[in-house]
Amino acid sequence: MIPYRALPARRLPAGAGYCRPGGEGPVGPDSPALEAMTDFTRVRPVSIGPEATVPEANRRMMAAGVRLLLVVDAEDRLLGLVSAADVLGERPLQVATRRRVSAEEVQVAEIMTPREELEVLDLQAVAQARVGDVVDTLRRLGRQHVLVMEETAGGPRVRGLFSATQIGRQLGVPIHLGDMARTFAELEAALAPPRALES
Repeated sequence: MIPYRALPARRLPAGAGYCRPGGEGPVGPDSPALEAMTDFTRVRPVSIGPEATVPEANRRMMAAGVRLLLVVDAEDRLLGLVSAADVLGERPLQVATRRRVSAEEVQVAEIMTPREELEVLDLQAVAQARVGDVVDTLRRLGRQHVLVMEETAGGPRVRGLFSATQIGRQLGVPIHLGDMARTFAELEAALAPPRALES
């Protein structure tokens, strides 16, 4: 057996930052789409059960620093998605009024977007796409997020997701969470080729 050797160590330099999972660095419109995808093989998605209450979902999002939760059952099967807009919008109050309960009693299952209504992108198509293609897809779908599916030997699996907010950050474009039309307009402006100055 070969003996083990201690590795050389040194002091942490002043001002050192830290690495983040992929999907954090700057991208351009023609960058590979995978550079803007949150890859669940590298970043563990944040999930919640369907029976959790809306306030619990909000606390989980805030603690994790995310604006979207996967809603999963006890076997980790995807049941749907719940976003910050779902949690903080009118839906919880509408459900509470209809059920005649307090808004704090409304469950995630009552406000989530169910699996049957989710559109997904195929990983093979994403691997050939550019960031600009993904922005156009999000705009066309009218969604802030879109999931990416991968076919595996064990069947289809959600591999990752795209977020308009994340892409905006990577493109250096401000994101207006209450006004997705404005956000998509700014993302599209960032994707447009620079115009030549007229003389």
